[in-house]
Amino acid sequence: MPHDSVTHWLGKLKAGDSAAVGPLWDRYFPRLVELARARLRGFPRRAVDEEDAALSAFDSFCRDAAAGRLPRLDDRDDLWRVLLLITGQKAIDLVRRETADKRGGKPGLQAFDLEAVAGKEPTPEFAALVADEFRRLLSTLPDADLKALAVWKMEGYTNAEIAARWGCVPRTVERRLKVIRSLWAVEVES
Repeated sequence: MPHDSVTHWLGKLKAGDSAAVGPLWDRYFPRLVELARARLRGFPRRAVDEEDAALSAFDSFCRDAAAGRLPRLDDRDDLWRVLLLITGQKAIDLVRRETADKRGGKPGLQAFDLEAVAGKEPTPEFAALVADEFRRLLSTLPDADLKALAVWKMEGYTNAEIAARWGCVPRTVERRLKVIRSLWAVEVES
């Protein structure tokens, strides 16, 4: 396993190696800020900062991973799902803290619609951000099979289910996913 892979750094982090935090931070923090910004859109900027939510999310992720509280954290896909969930929740928590009656709230914030930020569904802006990024990354894939594979994974199909669709073994699906990840890693870093 290459020493610059997300899986490598996740293994190090789960083993308690604090040196793994830096490479993960460099790769994911800017994306977390964008996610938090999308979740907090419409909330007065002076009251909440997307960087606060992203910092808190990354800190919680690192603590939970190092403490073994994230048992299903094996690769970049698992990591991204965890980071999406934690960042969304941290944005919601930030809004709740800022509008809490027990703290007196902030002037002009009491009428803010928390459900607009904390609803069960993503905000239209957040969904659009994710969809645009997925379409952009999908367009970088060189053939229809890789594109179909990426779509099926986003839809939640397992490697075994995809292998059954293609009439191949799961290892073939894993190899093709590795190709997608390597192509997308170049895109994300550029």
